[in-house]
Amino acid sequence: MSTHHVVVMGVSGCGKSTVGALLARELGAGFLDGDSLHPAHNVEKMAAGIPLDDDDRRPWLEEIGRCFAAAEGSSLVIACSALKRSYRNLIRIGAEDTRFIHLHGSVELLTARMASRPGHFMPPSLLASQLHTLEALEADEAGVILNIADTPDMLAAHAARWLTAINIGVQSQ
Repeated sequence: MSTHHVVVMGVSGCGKSTVGALLARELGAGFLDGDSLHPAHNVEKMAAGIPLDDDDRRPWLEEIGRCFAAAEGSSLVIACSALKRSYRNLIRIGAEDTRFIHLHGSVELLTARMASRPGHFMPPSLLASQLHTLEALEADEAGVILNIADTPDMLAAHAARWLTAINIGVQSQ
C-alpha cells in the first residue's frame, strides 16, 4: 500500500478543508486542517483583515512540512493555501514527496462561498490579496488542478484517482 503526503491547496473559500477531509477518508489517511497550525498572531492578523506576508507564513509552512516528516510512512492530507511556489518548497523540505491538489474556481464562486460561512476568521476582503499572491503549480511540481464547480465528493474521488495513477507510474519506473 502506498503512502501519500498531500496538500489540498488554493485560496480561501475553495473547499480545501472539506475536500481534504473527504480525500483523507478515501485514502485511509490522517487529516489536518492547516488553519489549526497557524500561530495565534497570524489568525489575529487575518481576522483584522490584514494579509499575511512571507515572514508570517514561514513558520506555519515549516510546521506543515514537519507534520509530514513526522508522519513517518503514514499517509497524511493537509489543507493549506500553499499560494506560492516558495511556500510549497518550504513544505517539501519536510517531505519532498508531497503532492499538491490545487482547487481552483471563479472569483464569483469563491466570493459566494466565503460570504456563506459566518464566523470564519478569514474575511472575504482578503480574497483579492490571496488571488494576487497565488502562483499556479508549475510543470515540474507534482500536482493537479481541479475545478471547484464539481462537488466535494467528485473532487476527492478525482484527486484519489490521480494520486493512484501517479503512484503507479512512480512504482513502475
